[in-house]
Amino acid sequence: MSNPSLLILPGDGIGPEVMAEVRKVITWFGDARGLKFDVEEDLVGGAAYDAHGTPLHDDTMARAQAADAVLLGAVGGPKYDALDFSVKPERGLLRLRKEMDLFANLRPAQCFDALADFSSLKRDVVAGLDIMIVRELTSGVYFGEPRGIFPDNEGGRVGINTQRYTTEEIRRVARAAFELARKRNNKLCSMEKANVMESGILWREEVQWVHDNEYSDVELSHMYADNGAMQLVRWPKQFDVIVTDNLFGDVLSDCAAMLTGSLGMLPSASLGAPMANGRPKAMYEPVHGSAPDITGQGKANPIACILSFAMALRYSFDEGEAATLLEGAVQKVLAGGARTADLLGPQGGTAISTTEMGDAIVAALAASQ
Repeated sequence: MSNPSLLILPGDGIGPEVMAEVRKVITWFGDARGLKFDVEEDLVGGAAYDAHGTPLHDDTMARAQAADAVLLGAVGGPKYDALDFSVKPERGLLRLRKEMDLFANLRPAQCFDALADFSSLKRDVVAGLDIMIVRELTSGVYFGEPRGIFPDNEGGRVGINTQRYTTEEIRRVARAAFELARKRNNKLCSMEKANVMESGILWREEVQWVHDNEYSDVELSHMYADNGAMQLVRWPKQFDVIVTDNLFGDVLSDCAAMLTGSLGMLPSASLGAPMANGRPKAMYEPVHGSAPDITGQGKANPIACILSFAMALRYSFDEGEAATLLEGAVQKVLAGGARTADLLGPQGGTAISTTEMGDAIVAALAASQ
């Protein structure tokens, strides 16, 4: 049997730097545990535009469709700000999400014990935090029609965006969230605005239908999204898995991200329907951006990208033990005091480089054998 395939798209800015550290981890799993991958690398974003005049070449799109999983670094940078909207680096990322139909975006918010004091909230509120937000990614107000800016009848303009969801779009992301809940603590909270939006009423009714007909063993609750935002900063540990729409998921996942203290720590997964081999269409990427202000300086934190690979191990390759091993190595390194510049905090200290953090995590993996 052939090895599972992984397409790496480092992208722009610090993307290649953090991805180089993931490469070390991939190599270690192959050498030390016989967990080998057929790895290919290609261009996306500004790097693809520089080479091909497009943020995602058709050949790269085809390779992404054929791969068992895609691992992406970051896209964008000031160099490309003047480009037409249709060829900006971010369009390559959006094309991957759209054409692979990656409808379920998984955003974990996990607070490592060693970083509990980095959150803007009190330690007892965030210590031990481990929640998962499942955001619908391919529909809703970001994609609904009609949309645009139009002249009105009074000499001004009107901006229009349409919030639109279908039964199947809601049910499929709900199923993804219920499946995750089953693998965690069997608890799911669905968030919407059913009190003021018809799409929210439909969302609540369809999530409830999926629960009643397919996942009645999972504890389901409903919450208005504005209350959900308040509860996330009041007592986030009341939640385990949260499922919500595209707009609210965008806002709530960023709110939850800051509970952990640093965007440089947060991975994500975007999943679609199962392929012929049973694995889901999948792309994994760190939440942080391309950070052009520190590109090439060895200051980037590679942990979010490394943890994105851990998510790939768990959700694409059914290697939960390996994922836990990698997450444990990260925890061990942080507990030992290793910090990249973004993790120093107000107390200061000495930062280690991107490369040194990657080496420390590989060393922790080796020590765990």
